[in-house]
Parts: sequence; structure tokens; C-alpha cells
Amino acid sequence: MKIFRTKNILMEKAFFAVIFMTAALLLVSSAYSEPGAEAKSDNYLTVPESFSSLAESVSPAVVNIRTVKTIQGGSQVFRHFSKSPFGEDDPMKDFFEKFFGEQSPRDFKQRSLGSGFIIDKDGYIVTNNHVVENADKIKVKLKNGKEFDAKIIGKDLNTDLALIKIESRRDLPVAMLGDSDSLKVGQWVVAIGSPFGLEHTVTAGIVSAKGRVIGSGPYDDFIQTDASINPGNSGGPLVNMKKEVVGINTAIIAGGQGIGFAIPINLAKGIIEQLKQSGEVTRGWLGVAIQDLNEELAKYYGVKDKNGILVAEVFPGDPADEAGIKPNDIILEVNSKKVETGRDLTTMIANIGVGQLVKIKLLRNGAEKMVEVKIAKRDASKLYADKSKKGAEDELGIRVSKITPEIARRFNITSEAKEVIVVAIEPNSKASEAGLTPGDIIKEINRIGINTPDKYHSQIKKIKNGEQIEMLIKRINAGFIVIKMTK
Repeated sequence: MKIFRTKNILMEKAFFAVIFMTAALLLVSSAYSEPGAEAKSDNYLTVPESFSSLAESVSPAVVNIRTVKTIQGGSQVFRHFSKSPFGEDDPMKDFFEKFFGEQSPRDFKQRSLGSGFIIDKDGYIVTNNHVVENADKIKVKLKNGKEFDAKIIGKDLNTDLALIKIESRRDLPVAMLGDSDSLKVGQWVVAIGSPFGLEHTVTAGIVSAKGRVIGSGPYDDFIQTDASINPGNSGGPLVNMKKEVVGINTAIIAGGQGIGFAIPINLAKGIIEQLKQSGEVTRGWLGVAIQDLNEELAKYYGVKDKNGILVAEVFPGDPADEAGIKPNDIILEVNSKKVETGRDLTTMIANIGVGQLVKIKLLRNGAEKMVEVKIAKRDASKLYADKSKKGAEDELGIRVSKITPEIARRFNITSEAKEVIVVAIEPNSKASEAGLTPGDIIKEINRIGINTPDKYHSQIKKIKNGEQIEMLIKRINAGFIVIKMTK
């Protein structure tokens, strides 16, 4: 009886072992799918068996771009070596002058490589602006080896996008455009291009992050990926597992490995269409200089959760000014959509058509206010929250102004023409960390009286980097305070 039970138990164990192994095999096999298939659930990541089908499908629409541009006056290397390496006292000076003479440096041809992808059968190709900028000649090479001359249809410096065109008598392979908004962090993507001139190189990775800001322009909203991207990949497509283009590979971090950035295709679609129709991009313009709210500013203006954008300046005669928007207003919403960052506001306004009316919710002196603004055309010559241009006024993260009647009303202070007031502070700047806030009146810097913005700038310039700065300020409801920081 015991033997029978033992055999029975062994048979049961064997039976369950078979079931367990079968289930395990089914689970493992479910982790693999046909090339190009998407994950059926967000709870796990589908690992493609290969990317061959995707590469074969998309690669014919990917092109290699070669450009030639003329650099006037020769390169720095030529200019340096056209002179004696030992300076004016060189005993071989006569030899060098005789050999090189006094001739002007010659122009030379600079060649560069990039990538792009065909978006319709008429031969329109999307690439990066920096790939074709100032090019005298543009050559496009298809995967089948055929070469074409290309011309620039339009370009947009703010997003680093360009549209070029080739003429072909035959239908061209076309890349399908996807939806970058639906892309999720962790999903597989493939980059196709010509890194270092190696045509139609295919690399795979995942979406590492979305919405990256890398300081390349006012509309930064990059997809970050660990798919290998190198010089020459610029302008090539980033493709999802549905064989759709979800991004345009654009940037890398110098010295960084496994970190690449692509422009989301949804951001590019409207720009591409405008370039195709008119050769240029028209963006909406509000007419304000703005900055994000840090914790101190949010507390100062009574804004909850730091939501909203501070209006640091209103340009006279522009839409915001005509609608009654004032400096130190906090923009909360645009057409009922919340504004959380300056980049949000910039993008929202840029995508609104010229002449359209928008409703903007403001916070002014603790009370909400709704204004209607007629959007104008953005003038690229005007400063719009451009933090890349460093000047004396923002060297420490401070923007100052003389006290005008309007500023006096905004800050509820007595108007004194010979005083300098802080109207804006750059987030995470030295001034912000030291505790300076908008509305502070700067009386002295290192015991030198300050009575005009020019005097402020000149005094800041006199202080060397690393030296201590002491500011005597007058703060509303607090009296005189000393703020210390290091330049």
C-alpha cells in the first residue's frame, strides 16, 4: 500500500511538473512576437525577436544627405599656419613671408553628412536645418544607390527642421508618420541613418524619457532614447514598432554614450506642412517676456502649487499690452488649458493662428481676471524669454528697472525716479538662491550707491568672478536687508 501511494505521489508530481513547464514555455513564447508587433499589455515589455522586418520596411524611405558649403576667408588652421609659428622675432620670418606672401586666405569647401526621410511620393524630404544650412549643393542618395540634387523648400531655425525636395520620375518609397504623443517611456524604438557616413545603419533601443529640455531653442520637447545616435544620424527617423516615424533624430550629448534626442513628430507635422505650403513658419505672438515661478516667487505672489507663469515684461503695442496684461501678472490658463511652465505657454501661443482670439486667465494682486487677446505674428527679432543671451542684466539672474509709475502701482510702492527695483529673478540663479525677490529696491552694492539701472550694471561689471557682493536692499514691509552672494 505504501509503495502504491509512493508511485501515485510520484505520478502526481510528474503531472504537475509537466503542467508547470508547459505554462512556463507559453509565458516565455508570449514575450516574443512578430517583428513590428506592439506590446499587448502595459504590464510587461514585448521583446522583439528581431528588427529585420521593420528595417526592411522603413529603410528604403531613409536617405543619405551630403552637402557642400563655401567657407569664406579660409579656416582658422590655414590662417594660423600661413604665418611663422615663432612670431615677429623669428629669424625665418623672411622665408615665411616669401613662401606665403601677403595673399588673403582662400575660400574652402566644407563637406558634411546627414540623414533624412521621404514623406511623400513627390520627393519631399524631412531633415534637420543644421544638416543643410548655408549649403551650396545638396546631394541625396537613396538606398538603391540613385543620387539626386535637392533644393531647400523651407527651414525653421527654432526647431532645427528643414524640408528639401528631389525630382524623380518614379514613385518614391515613403515613411509613415506616427503619433509621438502616444509614445511611452520604455517602448522600443529604432534609429535609422548614416552615422559617420555609414549609410542605412539601424540601431535599436528604448524611449528613455520624454519632454527633455536641452537648451537648444524655445521649443525644446525632445524624446530621449538610448538607441545609438551619432554624427550623421541627424535628420534621420526614430521609428516605433508599428514602423511609423515618431521622431527626427537631432542631437547628442558630447561625450555621452547611449543618450540621443529626437524631435517629436507631432511637433514637426505642423511645421512641415507650413514649410511645404509657404516655405516659412508663422507662429503666434503674445508680446510678453516671461519666467517660471520658483517657490519664493509663488509664495510672494500667492500662487498655489507654483502653477502659472510670471509676466516679467509687456512689450508696448503688442497683443498683451493692448489686451491689458500687465507686468507681474501671473498667467494661469490659455483657452482653459493650465499653464505650468514657460515652455508650455510658448508652445501654446506659437501654435495659435495669427488673428485668433484667445482667453487668458490671470492672477493679479491675488484676484483672478480673464482677458481676451488677439494673437499677432511672432517677430523673431524680439526677445521672448531668451535665457541663452547673457548680458549684464542677468549675469546674477537679476532683471532691474527704474521705478516707473506703472511699476510703482504693481508693487504698491511710492514712486521714486532715482531708485532701482528688481522686476524679475531667474529661477535657480545666484540671486534667487541668495534670497533676492522681485520688488526689492537696490540701494547699494558693496556700499556704492545705486540710483539708475546703468549704475547697477556698471557696478556689477567691476566685481570680479569669485568676489563677494553685498546688496543693501529695501523690501516692502520688511525695511532694509543685506543680501550676500558670490559673483
